[in-house]
Amino acid sequence: MHQLVVFASGKGSNVQAILDYFQSPDKVRIALIVCNNPEAGVLDIAKTRQIPVQLIDRNAFRDPGFVEKLRSYSPSLLVLAGFLWKVPDNVVQAFPGRIINIHPALLPKYGGKGMYGQHVHQAVVAAGEKESGITIHYVNEHYDEGGAILQARCTLVAEDTHESLASRIHKLEHYFFPRTIEFLLDNLTE
Repeated sequence: MHQLVVFASGKGSNVQAILDYFQSPDKVRIALIVCNNPEAGVLDIAKTRQIPVQLIDRNAFRDPGFVEKLRSYSPSLLVLAGFLWKVPDNVVQAFPGRIINIHPALLPKYGGKGMYGQHVHQAVVAAGEKESGITIHYVNEHYDEGGAILQARCTLVAEDTHESLASRIHKLEHYFFPRTIEFLLDNLTE
């Protein structure tokens, strides 16, 4: 069985999509949810599904003991699902090629510090882009610069607002993220 450690900061819609996709816990199980927001909706999901939670602040996130805590769950992958902090270098180095993120734009456009959620969608609409989408990528020591695993696109129309775009982007995320996780898990090499 593969274990995931999932990092989330918000409502948890991608976490819910992952849980819904992997109905059978014999193949994939979320072993831990790491959260930096004590008000996050993902905590309700964790409580309902009886998934352990590690609430962290910036000091705990950078503490060398945090890597050991993560290792204790023997994760096949660390999955960033709407997690807004940059992963510390020591965590990236401890899990090379095993940390993935989902970004709500077609990287390298609209990536980097401060580019998340509605900020991305507002920028895409304001720029008059003809398309947007998602990028699922590996995490490295820099914001949104790890190697792309998958990009999925959607077309923008003149009437689009950042809210209407966000709705389509969420559909792409919820469809492709769990399937990409499954593909990666099925093709892991030790």
